[in-house]
Amino acid sequence: MQPWSPESWKSKAHAQEVQYEDAAALDAAVAKLRALPPLVTSWEIERLKSQLAEAQRGERFLLQGGDCAETLADCRSPIIANKLKILLQMSLVLIHGGHKPVIRVGRFAGQYAKPRSKPTEEKNGVALPSYFGDLVNRPEFDADARRADPQLLVAGYQHAALTLNFIRSLSAGGFADVHHPEYWDLAFFQRASVPEELRQEYERSTRQLAEALRFMEALGENTIEELTRVDFYTSHEGLNLFYESAQTRAVPRRSGMYDLTTHFPWIGERTRALDGAHIEFFRGIANPIGIKLGPSVAPKDAVELIERLNPQDEPGKIALITRMGAKKIADALPALVEAVKKSGRRVLWVADPMHGNTLSTSSGLKTRSFDDILREVELAFDVHAGCGTQLGGVHFELTGEDVTECTGGAAGITEADLDKNYATMCDPRLNYRQALEMGLRIAKRMAADVRK
Repeated sequence: MQPWSPESWKSKAHAQEVQYEDAAALDAAVAKLRALPPLVTSWEIERLKSQLAEAQRGERFLLQGGDCAETLADCRSPIIANKLKILLQMSLVLIHGGHKPVIRVGRFAGQYAKPRSKPTEEKNGVALPSYFGDLVNRPEFDADARRADPQLLVAGYQHAALTLNFIRSLSAGGFADVHHPEYWDLAFFQRASVPEELRQEYERSTRQLAEALRFMEALGENTIEELTRVDFYTSHEGLNLFYESAQTRAVPRRSGMYDLTTHFPWIGERTRALDGAHIEFFRGIANPIGIKLGPSVAPKDAVELIERLNPQDEPGKIALITRMGAKKIADALPALVEAVKKSGRRVLWVADPMHGNTLSTSSGLKTRSFDDILREVELAFDVHAGCGTQLGGVHFELTGEDVTECTGGAAGITEADLDKNYATMCDPRLNYRQALEMGLRIAKRMAADVRK
């Protein structure tokens, strides 16, 4: 295997490659990114890695969620705060149900690039490059907007920095104090459209957890700080390797190289070729890595991916994020789990129940069914229980906004409702009511497993 460097990926076949017309402008943008301060720190990354190692041992649970594709225009305080609030609320009920600390990882501060199934899009006989996210080009269907613009790499960095600054300020200011969930309740509890049963169930969970925390503190329980401490970590798909490699560097007093655009990058289903550019880049970074795996993955290829990306079997390094679909998971997941189990490799098993359950309506809108999403999570729990392994996390596309993109759930959204507030730039997301209901349903399953 050739020596690794942050640039060695350029010698490999590059899936989802962006065609930049102006090479000099691209070089200038990359040089600027290389000179700018990092977005995250190595000690934050190492702390997350240690927590993921604990999740691999069943001592923590991962909640990863956020937008399908962030937009630069959505870098606004209410939108960012609502993303944090729904992750906090979901994590609170998961703590209550699973009786273990939750790792909170947001798909934010960098989820600006999206893979596409086709490099071009056609409308009315006109073909233009597909929209690959705000890190690459713009969504408007005209030639100038769809041209890959290297300056968007810098704009993406700047907006990620603004997002991270706001998140850190909120956390430091007590916004996320688990002792006081009433401080960060979303306003939807005052809306008549929210079912009373859902509101009462959430309030019952938070009340019981608050009482338990007070009781444990009265006893002087030392572990209470770990249970109530709120850290937010960032994640995004490491798709645009110009962006990722420009911020990859050595840091003082640590060995290895860190991708400092995010704490927890992942490799997508379309870019996990063993001989491809993305695996070449990811094999050299010290960050924990997620790997998306669909129903077509060969178990032996998954094991080889793990070995390539984590040859020393470092704890907390690899999360396998399965995205099978509710109709395929029962057949596809067991063989994969057994192959990895037989290899003896340490991984964190995470369920992404969103991407395998996408469908199109008669009008051409993409949507997802709440029931299918929940069913895939439940089946993932079942498969791991049957294999003697543990489902250690969940990965959702969700928002704290009142969108109508996924059908079903207590929100009662039907296909006819989708055009009321269909706001996603790419894939459909759970709205705040659906996300909270999903958290409550998963918490019930975790509580039932704890009682066994």
